[in-house]
Amino acid sequence: MALEITDNNYEAILAEGKPVVIDFWAPWCGPCKMVGPIIEELAEEYQDQVIMGKCDVDECENIPAQFGIRNIPTVLFFKNGEVVDKQVGSAAKSVFDAKIKALL
Repeated sequence: MALEITDNNYEAILAEGKPVVIDFWAPWCGPCKMVGPIIEELAEEYQDQVIMGKCDVDECENIPAQFGIRNIPTVLFFKNGEVVDKQVGSAAKSVFDAKIKALL
């Protein structure tokens, strides 16, 4: 299951040393509803290798602003605490899977 990423916990999560994937979404966003289940599936598949999280942009102000999130869904891929890739908009599970494999 994907972790809830908030303004209070994201720095600690990025500092854990594992690759991190954060899905920026909102409950009212149609395309986010398509990406959400994919993120949950991948969270199960990669649970020991990658930290998968979801950040509700309506609940958190700092993280989306810090990373320049202007459109949702946006999924950021972090390695060593740095953004190394991103996916803006909906995409097939295989796209997200390939980006996660590149982190490992």
